[in-house]
Order: sequence, then structure tokens, then C-alpha cells
Amino acid sequence: MRSDKVMDMTKGEPFAILLRFSFPTLLGSLFQQLYNMCDTIIVGRLLGADALAAVGNTGAMNFLVLGFLYGMTSGFAVISAQRFGAQDAEGLRCSVAMNIVLNAATGLVLTVAACASTMPLLRLIHTPQEIMQASFDYIFVIFLGILSIVLYNGCSCVLRAVGDSRTPLYFLIVSSVLNIVLDLVFIAKCRWGVAGAAWATVIAQFVSGVLAFVWIVAKYPSLHVSRRHFAWNPAFMWRHLSIGLNMGVQFFITAVGTIIIEAALNKFGAAKIAAVTAAQKVNQLVTVAAGVMGITMANYGGQNLGAGNVARIREGVNKAVAISMGFALLAAALAWGLSDQMTGIFLDKESMDASRWEEILSSARQYLHICALFFPVLFVLFIYRNVLQGIGRGFWPLMGGVFELAARAVAAYTLPQLIGFTGICAADPLAWVAATVPLAVAYYIIIARLKI
Repeated sequence: MRSDKVMDMTKGEPFAILLRFSFPTLLGSLFQQLYNMCDTIIVGRLLGADALAAVGNTGAMNFLVLGFLYGMTSGFAVISAQRFGAQDAEGLRCSVAMNIVLNAATGLVLTVAACASTMPLLRLIHTPQEIMQASFDYIFVIFLGILSIVLYNGCSCVLRAVGDSRTPLYFLIVSSVLNIVLDLVFIAKCRWGVAGAAWATVIAQFVSGVLAFVWIVAKYPSLHVSRRHFAWNPAFMWRHLSIGLNMGVQFFITAVGTIIIEAALNKFGAAKIAAVTAAQKVNQLVTVAAGVMGITMANYGGQNLGAGNVARIREGVNKAVAISMGFALLAAALAWGLSDQMTGIFLDKESMDASRWEEILSSARQYLHICALFFPVLFVLFIYRNVLQGIGRGFWPLMGGVFELAARAVAAYTLPQLIGFTGICAADPLAWVAATVPLAVAYYIIIARLKI
């Protein structure tokens, strides 16, 4: 099983192992953020501020469905990481087979449910009438392509479970470049509007998913499954499903909180929606390392739990916190110091009057400056949440999502009335704090008591 091009995270100095694993994942996430930014830039500059607001308006819905999906695919692969760490070759193959079954079922159910609920959700979040149709055109196509996203995410999560964080990077680069090319073709040449950006994303994800699947078949004999690996095993299925549901519901709960904030934001009009859309893209870019360290720690925790090494898990978390603090300070400096420059990338100043331009720019600046102060909290949140998932302790990460939801709900229903748009800007930082404190306490209690 070790003959494949994989990384055994149960051996070696944790600091170096974490950096080696996270670096390709970081590059891949940066590419993903860059092509997402290109989507936004192309839409904003070629189609205008209302089109940008329409895409931004669907962000919470997108996260609601695709975040749940990503949580599920990541959770299913946790057992694969544990079996790999335990050097259980047959158990690994059975886990891969279970990933295939559960991912396919999840993708089909979500496709039907998401497409059927698209318009009701848009109305639920008080989508302004002037951007309603464009919002629908964009997000409906994204939901139609859910199975293509499942294919890529499922393959990538299994590869990372066995320590290969480089291969998903290569196919993500292909997807990023293809996505940008198709954006230009579908929007600038074919005149498909915001739906063109959505089709570009779906097609690019499908191509990268197919390539990842072919690569696994060609290069990873340890991941090959046969009919016997699909044998009915309710207990084994539930182990995968329980972790997947925990992670998926965690994302779902967080997304519901985001939708609540989106509904509150929509009452401030299209200019504020466009500002937050651009600012969130900047936030996602500068904080990309937070999610990367989370992915790293989920796989690190899973492999070392399988190997029965609790002390190594504890040491890895301490090293991950130190690494993340450096990334958090860098992210805060970028968001604070270059907010206007980065926000301005997404819009064409010449296409709007001066007062609207200044409103968008100043609103985005306010959002970024407030969030930047809390980036260290966000980075630590990803570490504790994901390592607990990796070691199979999914209850507290789920509760962290509940605390986030409560904080966002309180913020949405109180702060805008008290302090206006500033209340919208403060909602995410409050949610980060509300989740991080109990997760940190839970981690230290669990790791002190953990017996394998």
C-alpha cells in the first residue's frame, strides 16, 4: 500500500510534514480562488454591477448546497485516512467503495432538491427584483452540475486521505485555466450572461473530475476496488455516514446563518450587495490558508488516530496553530492595507457614476477592515474544527456550527437596526468567536482523555 505516491503523516517531524502536505493544497486553493475571482471580475466588468450583485446574491445559497456537499465528501474520506494510517489495505479499499456509493447517492439527491428549491430560496432571502432573474439563471446552472462537483471532490478527498495533496492541485490548475477560457467564450462571445459563468464552472469541474478519476485508476492500485468491496455492511456505512453528515450539517448550519445575513444585507440595496460580494472574494483569497490548514489537520488527525498516536496529534495541532498565526497576520495586513485596490479589481469605475463607485468602495473597505481584525480567530477555528472531525469526534464541530448560526441570527436581527451596515460587517467575526471558544475547549478536553 505504501508503494503509491502518497504521504505517510504518521512519521517524521510534524512541522515539516504539515508544510509539505499543505503547500500543494494551498497552491490549489489559490488557483481556485483566482479563477473564482476571474469569474467575478469578468461578470462585474463585462456585465455590470447588477450582474455582480446577482452572482453575489447567490453566494449563501451556493454555500448552503455545495458546502454541505463538500462536508459530506470530506467526511466520507475520514475513514479512508484512518484505514490508511492503520495500514489496513483491505479496509482502505472497502472505504473507497463506500465513498463511491455515498457520494453518488448524495449528489443525486442534492441535485433534485437544490434545483426544485432555487426560486423559493431566492424569494426567501428577499432578492431585489432587478437581479432576481440573473440570480436564478446563475445558481440553477450551478445546481444542475452538482454531480460534476461530486466527482472532483470525491476523488480529491480520497487522494488527500492517503497523503497525496499534489495530484488534486494539478487537476485544479487545469480546471482553473479552462474555467477562465470558457468564461470569456460564454460571456464575451456567446453572450450567455451570468449563466455563461455558471456553465464555465460546471464544465471545468467535470473535466477535472474525470481527469482525477482516470488518474486514480491508472496510478493508484491501492485504491482499486472490486465487487466484494461493495458488500453490504450497515455498520461500516454508518461510520462513514455519521462523519459525513456531521461535517455536511456543520457546513449547512453555517450556510443557513450566512443566508440570514444575506437576507439582512439585501435590504440595503444592490450597491451594498456588490460591495460585500467583492469584499468576500478578497476575504476568501487572503484567508485561503485557513481552509488549507483545516484540510491538512483533518487528514493528519485521521492518519495518526489510525496509527494510535495521540501525542503526535497534540504536537501537530500546536505546530499548526503556530503556522496559522503567521498566515493570519499576513492575511490581515493584505486585507487592511490593500482593500481598495483589491476591491476595485472587480468593477469598472467608468461604467457607473462617482457616488455609486464611492459607496461600493467604502462599504467593501469597512467590511474588510472589520473582518481582518478577527482573522487569527478564523484560522484557529479551522484547525480545531477539522482535527476533531479527523479523529472522529464530530459532535463538537457540529455544535460549533450551531453557535455560529446563533451568532449570525442575533447579529442579523439586532445589529443592522442598531448600527446599520456596520452590523452586517460584524456578523461573521462574531460567528467565528462564538464557534472557536467552545471548539478549543472541547479539543483540549477530548485530546486529554483520548484513549485508542
